Amino acid sequence: PARAAAALDADAAPAPPAAAAAAVENASAAELARAAEEHAPAAEEEEPAGESAPAAAASAEQPMGGQAAPAEEVLRRRNLAIIAHPDAGKTTLTEKLLLYGGAIQQAGAVRARRSSQKAATSDWMALEQERGISITSTVLTFEYAGHLINILDTPGHQDFSEDTYRTLAAADNAVMLIDAAKGLEPQTRKLFEVCQMRKLPACTFINKMDRDAKNAFELCDEIEEEYKIETYPMCWPIGDGDRFRGVYHRRENKVFLYSRAERGKKAQEMGELELDDERLPGLIGEELFNQLIEDVEIIKEIGHEFSIEKYLSGDQTPVFFGSAMNNFGVELFLKEFLTIGRPPAPRASTKDSQITPLDDCFSGFVFKLQANMNPKHRDRLAFIRIVSGTFQKGMKVSHNRMPGKEISLTRPQRLFASDRESVELAYPGDVVGLNNPGVFSIGDTIYTGSDRISFPGIPSFSPELFAYIRNPNPSKYKNFKKGISQLLQEGAVQMLRARADQGAEDPLLAAVGQLQFDVVQRRLKDEYSVDSSLEVVGYSIARWVVGPGQDLWEALDSRGKLFNVFVAKDRWERPVLLFKNQWTLNQLVEEHPELELAPWSFAPIEEDN
Repeated sequence: PARAAAALDADAAPAPPAAAAAAVENASAAELARAAEEHAPAAEEEEPAGESAPAAAASAEQPMGGQAAPAEEVLRRRNLAIIAHPDAGKTTLTEKLLLYGGAIQQAGAVRARRSSQKAATSDWMALEQERGISITSTVLTFEYAGHLINILDTPGHQDFSEDTYRTLAAADNAVMLIDAAKGLEPQTRKLFEVCQMRKLPACTFINKMDRDAKNAFELCDEIEEEYKIETYPMCWPIGDGDRFRGVYHRRENKVFLYSRAERGKKAQEMGELELDDERLPGLIGEELFNQLIEDVEIIKEIGHEFSIEKYLSGDQTPVFFGSAMNNFGVELFLKEFLTIGRPPAPRASTKDSQITPLDDCFSGFVFKLQANMNPKHRDRLAFIRIVSGTFQKGMKVSHNRMPGKEISLTRPQRLFASDRESVELAYPGDVVGLNNPGVFSIGDTIYTGSDRISFPGIPSFSPELFAYIRNPNPSKYKNFKKGISQLLQEGAVQMLRARADQGAEDPLLAAVGQLQFDVVQRRLKDEYSVDSSLEVVGYSIARWVVGPGQDLWEALDSRGKLFNVFVAKDRWERPVLLFKNQWTLNQLVEEHPELELAPWSFAPIEEDN
C-alpha cells in the first residue's frame, strides 16, 4: 500500500493549487460567472440546461467541438470521497448523508439483522450485504440545498485499497472518518497520506460519540502529531457514550441538541441554543455545561483559527464530532461541507498544462470499470469523471490511447449505487457511466477538440498473492472464459499467463489480498453460474519490465537465463517477472542493474497512425 500511494502521487495526482486552479477553487460565484462569460459561446448559441432534445441536436451538429460548462453549474457541484478503517462507520455515514439529502427515505444498515431493516444503499452487491463490508467503490449522486453532490463511497478493507486509490484520483474533497474510541487506525493513516500527497482538502468526522470515546482534545492532538497539519474543531462534542447530548458549533456559537432517532430515520432536533442561553444547563446538566464552557475557553485560547486557504491546500482539517448511526452531527457536517468544500478543480495534463472546468473542450478520465451492475443484461460500465466542458448525450470524443479513433457516447447514465438513469447533460465534477465495449481501461482520457489531452494514468499496482483459477466443469468453459474476461477488466484483480501460454492454459490471478480472490469466485458463481477452484502459487512480488529500449522482450531475453524467477505476461503481452521474496528480487537487480523494472503498470498507448 505504501508503494501504491507513492505511485498514485507520482503518476496520477493533480498539481497543487496554483493560479489556474485558484480561479475555480477559491472563486466567488461572481468571479466564476465572469470567467464563464469569457469562455462560453455567445448567448444566442447557448441552450438552457434540461432541454434534452436541443442538447442532443447540438452535440450532433458539433460532434468533435466543445462547449464550456456554465459557471453556476460548476460552482454548485461538490464531490466527496469517504475514507476510513473498516468498521469506523463509513457506509453508515454515507447512508445518513443520503437520508438528509432526501435521496432515500430510510437509511440502511451494513448488516440487515431484521427483515424490516433495510440494507445499505451503497453496498449493493449480495456479498457486501452478507459480509457487512464494502467491496467496491460506489457513486451516489443527489441534490441538497441547491447543490449537486457526488459521494464516492470507497471500500475500507485493505484488500481493496487499489479501488480506493483509484477513486481518490477522481475526488476533489475527502472526509476522514475516525472511530472515537479507537482514534487513528492503520488503513485510515494510509488513505489520509494519499489525500495529503494529492493535496486534497479533507474534513474529519469523529464518529460513534454515542459510545465511550477518547478525550476530544486527545483525538485532535493525535491527528496533528500524525499528519503535521492543523485541526479546527468546527463542532465540539457535549459528552460521550450515554451522556452524549449534541454538539457546539464554534463558528455559529450555538449548541445543537438532538434526541436519539429511530434507526434509519432523521434525528429529531430539540432546537439550537446560544451558548449563553439560560436554559442550556438544565437541558444538558450542570456538569456537562461546565465542562463545555471550560472546553470552549481552552479552544479559543490555544486552538487554531479557521483558514479556508489552509483547508483548500490540505494544511488544515476541520473536525466534526457525531454519531452517524444515531444521526448526531451528520446534517451539520453536510451543511458546513457545502460552504467550505472545493468545487470541481483543474487537473494537470501530461503536457504540463492545466485543464480547467471552464475550458471550452470536453475532457474526462476513466477511474473505475464495473461489470454486471445489472446481471440480467451482462453490462460493462466505465465510470468517467468529467474534468472540463459540457458533456452531451450522443457526442463524439477522441481517446488518448487510440489516436484517430472517434467514440460515440450514445447511452450515458447517471449513477446511484446500482441504480441508473439516462443523462442528457453533465458538467465538471459529475460522474457518468458509459457502456464499455472493451475500449476503456482505467486511467484512459476522452476529450473533444483538435488538441490531444491526456491526464496522468492511474496505475495497476504490484500484486502480492498469486493463484491459478480453474473451471472444473468443461461444459461451462464458455461462461467461465467470459466471466473471467469481464471481471478482470474491472482491475480488481489482474490476470497473468505464462510466457508460452497462448490462452489454452489456466489463467494466473494476481491480487493484493485474499478477499479479492473470494470476490472473483463468488461473482463467477452468482453472475455467470460457474464454479471455480484456486491453486495458490508461492510468489509474493511482481515487477514489470519497462526497459531499456522499446522492445521489452528483447530487453529481457538479452540478459540470458534468469534464475529463481517466473516469467509471465500481462493482458497486453508485456513481460512480468514474479519473485518468491525480496531476496530473489534484490539478487536479480544486482546481477542485471541495467534491466528496468517497475512495481506498477499502465495501459499501453497506441502510436499515431
